Formats: sequence, C-alpha cells, structure tokens
Amino acid sequence: MDALRGMRYPMFSHHSRSLGRDWTTPWENLQRCCWNRHISSCMRWPGHYSQVPYPYFSSRHFSLNWRPPCLFESRTQFQYCNWRPDNLSQTSLIHLSSYVMNAEGDEPSSKRRKHQGVIKRNWEYMCSHDKEKTKILGDKNVDPKCEDSENKFDFSVMSYNILSQDLLEDNSHLYRHCRRPVLHWSFRFPNILKEIKHFDADVLCLQEVQEDHYGAEIRPSLESLGYHCEYKMRTGRKPDGCAICFKHSKFSLLSVNPVEFYRPDISLLDRDNVGLVLLLQPKIPCAASPAICVANTHLLYNPRRGDIKLTQLAMLLAEISSVAHQKDGSFCPIVMCGDFNSVPGSPLYSFIKEGKLNYEGLAIGKVSGQEQSSRGQRILSIPIWPPNLGISQNCVYEVQQVPKVEKTDSDLTQTQPKQTEVLVTAEKLSSNLQHHFSLSSVYSHYFPDTGIPEVTTCHSRSAITVDYIFYSAEKEDVAGHPGAEVALVGGLKLLARLSLLTEQDLWTVNGLPNENNSSDHLPLLAKFRLEL
Repeated sequence: MDALRGMRYPMFSHHSRSLGRDWTTPWENLQRCCWNRHISSCMRWPGHYSQVPYPYFSSRHFSLNWRPPCLFESRTQFQYCNWRPDNLSQTSLIHLSSYVMNAEGDEPSSKRRKHQGVIKRNWEYMCSHDKEKTKILGDKNVDPKCEDSENKFDFSVMSYNILSQDLLEDNSHLYRHCRRPVLHWSFRFPNILKEIKHFDADVLCLQEVQEDHYGAEIRPSLESLGYHCEYKMRTGRKPDGCAICFKHSKFSLLSVNPVEFYRPDISLLDRDNVGLVLLLQPKIPCAASPAICVANTHLLYNPRRGDIKLTQLAMLLAEISSVAHQKDGSFCPIVMCGDFNSVPGSPLYSFIKEGKLNYEGLAIGKVSGQEQSSRGQRILSIPIWPPNLGISQNCVYEVQQVPKVEKTDSDLTQTQPKQTEVLVTAEKLSSNLQHHFSLSSVYSHYFPDTGIPEVTTCHSRSAITVDYIFYSAEKEDVAGHPGAEVALVGGLKLLARLSLLTEQDLWTVNGLPNENNSSDHLPLLAKFRLEL
C-alpha cells in the first residue's frame, strides 16, 4: 500500500495516511508541495464523483470556531493566498479526496481543471466571396454581411438554452466541475444578459426560461433593450418554459401560437414539454414581404422515449404548417429553433432535414441517438400516436382547429377560425412519416478539416450537440432535397453563423458553465437574408 501511495501521490511523504477512500496529509506537506500550485490542480475533474468535492480541513488540531479563508472564489490561486493561520499547528491535517489527488497522468487532460478564460468564437461567412473572412467576438467594427440591397431583408436569430436555476440545482451532479459561485443566479444572469446584448440578435429563441426569473428580471431587461417578449411556460408544475423575443424595430407581431405537448386524453403524451410559434411581419418601408414563421421548443430529454419525442415534434410541425400556410397554398419562410435532445445523424434529426422517416423496426431508444445500446428496448409501434391526436403521418392537422386569438403589438383581437389544411383521415397503417418543409441546419456539426464533432452543451456527464437552428432554405440551397418541390414565398439565405467549439475547446475553460459563460449550453447565432 505504501508503494502504491508513493506511486500515485508522489508529492506527499510516507506520513500521509489513508482514511478509507480519502487521504490526510500533514499541513506542512501541503504547504510545501502545493503553495505555489493553482488551487484548480487540487480539485476534482469531471467524471469523478467522490463524496468529498473539495479539499477540507480537519478540526482535530484547531478550534471549531476558526474558519479557513475562502480559497474557492473564482480565479483564486494559492500564490495569492499569503495567510498563515496562527492557530493551525504544523501537525494539523489536510483532508483530500482520493479521487482528487490522482497523479497528473491519471485523468484525461481534456477534463482537468483549467484556468478560466474567454471562449473565442468566429463568424463564419456563407457567401463565396466572404468565406475567408472571420470575426473574433469583441470586434464590433466588422458586420457579418455579404452585400446590401433594397430588395433584401436581413435579420439575425439566436437560439439559447439559458439553464433554469431550479433545474441546475435539481441536477447538481452535472456541475461538480464548476466553482460554486459561478452557479448562483445572481452571478449567471448578468453574464447571460451581457451575451444577449453583445450578440444583439433581432430574434431570440430561449429555452429553460424560469417563470419567476422571466417576470422579475429577464422580460424587463429584454424589453429595455427594445424586444417584445412572448413566453410559454411548461405545463404541470414545471417552473420553466420557452420564450421568443423580437425587436420592435425589425418586426411586428401577427400571431402567437403556443403548443402544449401534454394531452390528458392520450397516455403517450404525459410529459410537460411545450413549443411556441410566432408569425412575424418584417418592417420594410416601400416594400412588400412575406411573413416569417419562428418556432421554438424544448423536446423531452429521456433518451429511451423516442416515441414521445417524435410525437412532440409532429405536433410542433403541425402547428408550424398551420401558422405558415398561405392563402395560395404556399408556406412563408420558417425558422425552427430549440433544444431537440437529439444528436446529429439520429433518426429524429434526419427526419427534420430530409422530410421523411420510415420508422419500421426502429428501437425506441435509437430515435434521438443518445442511447448507445438498444438491448431490451421495444420497437416503435405503428402508428406511433393514436388517431385521436388529430395529426396525420404528414405532420399536419387532420381536423379544423378551434378559433384562435391573434395577438398584435398593440392589442388582442378575436379572429375568425383559422383555415388549416384538411387531409384525408382514412390512412392505411404506414410507418412512413413526412413533413412539407425543406429545412436545413445552420450548422454542419463537424469541423471539416478534422472531422471532430461540434458541441452545443458541455457538463460533467457529456459534451454533445442537441441544439439547432433549422430554416427553410432557398431553392438553390436545397437542390435534390426531399420535399424541395414544396412552394415557398421566398426562402431564407444563410449569410453567416457563429462558430461552435469542440469538447476539448470547452474544457480548456473548465467546461460549462464557467466564469464567462453562464449556461451549460452555447448560444447559437445565425444571420439570414430574405429575398423580396
């Protein structure tokens, strides 16, 4: 045991003593060996779940009323701590988790504590003559535009899961790598608001927006920045929901359409997730333009319930179809954002992009791509949802919808029942799902030079992509795309996107959240052009 301890903990002498799975060492040893080391080198790395999250002091040799100074404030390092406790004897012990003091090579370098720093993200331009350009955040002198014209309407969209404080505290095991002060809402919200101000997007699609924080801080702060805010809280007792906020200077509000995925009459739909769909009218002087449909959602997390996820998605697509449907049978441009709790290449993701999915024989846990093994999982039923949901396999409403209240910037007015697409209800039992939109993803999900995956969320358990911005692309951008024959009034051209990062990039700043990025998700940002 002594030989093993000497090999695994070379910085300490043989006087260090084991206490079960943890260790104690005389104070003078730690003082001598760690005084000039960053405190982060003595803290846990993500993936280790010891009972002792941080080093702590034994009270055997000093008064219980004495408290050591705070060592764990953000950016605090040992060399900055010049204290010498008078009543802490040289024989006092420092107690450290055995998982914390592993030798330097024992844990993956990507998950060791790193110095806090600023994540650098670049603007990536989609226009051919601007592809070589990049923009480092903080450089406000460069505007990500390809060109200007009187017949074009440019706007930017951000999708951001801002991490509900209640959910953070209920799932604290995901944030053991974080310094405690950076997890407080009083620290996090100013950072989130700073990001929103910096990016200055025309449309915000926010997920995990906690209701009490929305009313007291988020909405007033965003309204002071020139945004109009709409919010849909999750059903049941869930404390958070989705918000869509847009700038008064860019859009006027035509309609607000919340979507509740919980249906008490359908046993499959027993979860409290929601969606929100807005119809916005661009403000363009001396020019006519189609409306733009903006949707936001946060689908169910549970990796083993792909049947619920697909049904929730079908419900959202049906509402989008109803809202975006024009009198001439075409669809206005669509932007669909959110946390879809599905990874790139999964059946759910492919269904969004390709417009079709044959789910016959598909294991329920394989739908979102989060589950590595399908062993013991049942196969999706055909059909997935019951007929009384009123949604066809083409993801449109089969029956006339009830009258809706259309909301404008100035007032509420009762309108006539909306005209929605009515399809033949007598369908054969088919395992083929379809939707009518030609949707593309703003992001490619892999770095082209290395093939390394981009990530949108990173915490102690995982670092993956689950957040997306989908949009109805111009016809030239979707050549050969299934469903490309569907008529669009105009189409959206992707001008630029804010680059994503690798898992290794994020662990260099201690993952998410950290001192400068206060959610466990990265904000996604894209700039679009609508040809008039």
